[in-house]
Amino acid sequence: MDGEGDGAQGLEEQAAAAAEAARELRDAAAALAARRAADEDALRRRAVALDADVRRLQGSVAPLDPSTLDKVEEELERARAAILDSDVAAFLPSKGNGKFLKKFVGPVNVRVARKEDKLKVKDEYNNYRDRAAYMFLLFPSTLLLLRWWVWDGCLPALAVQVYQAWLLFLYTSFALRENVLLVNGSDIRPWWIYHHYLAMLMALVSLTWEIKGQPDCSSKQRGVQLFLRWAIMQGIAMHLQNRYQRQRLRTRIALGKAKRMDVVAGETAGVEGQLLLLYPVLFVLQGFEGYVGVLLLQTAWHGLTSEWQVIVCGILLVVMAVGNFVNTVETLALKLRFKAKMKRTRHRQEPGQGGPSRLHQN
Repeated sequence: MDGEGDGAQGLEEQAAAAAEAARELRDAAAALAARRAADEDALRRRAVALDADVRRLQGSVAPLDPSTLDKVEEELERARAAILDSDVAAFLPSKGNGKFLKKFVGPVNVRVARKEDKLKVKDEYNNYRDRAAYMFLLFPSTLLLLRWWVWDGCLPALAVQVYQAWLLFLYTSFALRENVLLVNGSDIRPWWIYHHYLAMLMALVSLTWEIKGQPDCSSKQRGVQLFLRWAIMQGIAMHLQNRYQRQRLRTRIALGKAKRMDVVAGETAGVEGQLLLLYPVLFVLQGFEGYVGVLLLQTAWHGLTSEWQVIVCGILLVVMAVGNFVNTVETLALKLRFKAKMKRTRHRQEPGQGGPSRLHQN
């Protein structure tokens, strides 16, 4: 009995010691959390103040003479990139999810705290674009080939609707991923997200479009065939952009002129560095997109079809073509202005350096 009593007393003492240790650990964790919260609050105030100072300075450079304006602007760009492309960005006020994102995930905070995890989100988006580019080539090419080899020149409705359902899924996933990237500090032009909203709407409407067959299948499916050919060109443009734009973006990040969370632009955006190769492809693609839209509208106008889906899809294609063209021209104009700015800087620096200056290319 004494042995049992001693054992019970020992267990009681161990339980009391464990409870005391748990209370001490709780108090230590609470103190650490309080110190961390205080440190984070101090860093947050410093980050917000510095970001405001940089913004204020960027808005005050206009009166400077051209000899110092470029240098000051470049220094401020590097300062802002250093703030937004580091762990400092976590202490700045976060952007809201936006209406589109809230519709799918609700008020859940999708902002990632650690920089490494943010870069994983961006890398996964880039990988997804690569896979989508291959599918943009493979899917419509397969449908057009099977149309001649297997389906006697007439696309079955089910195959076309499966493709349209895939487009709806693709553009929805693009829009979701880009909204998440925006919340986490990526710089994406608003038009390219709106472009995906319009493309989602077009894919949804086209799912209700009756795909007619024989007789005179070739004439009835003319719009579908043109759209598939345009989709193949879209895949080619995406491949070019995924290859060249990413190289240019890495260069800009290395020069401190872009953030590591920035991503390449939309499928028909175009960036600096591919003037002779990429821009002609983009302009042809946009022209063909508008042509397909006008053709659908003409089909409805001349009474060849009475489906409302034809009119809606035609209008959406024309709107997207015009928007893509305007944004591509704006990007091209920005590139030309930058080249002129670099040329002026080189001319100013050459007399003082006794030779050609070594400039960073954007």
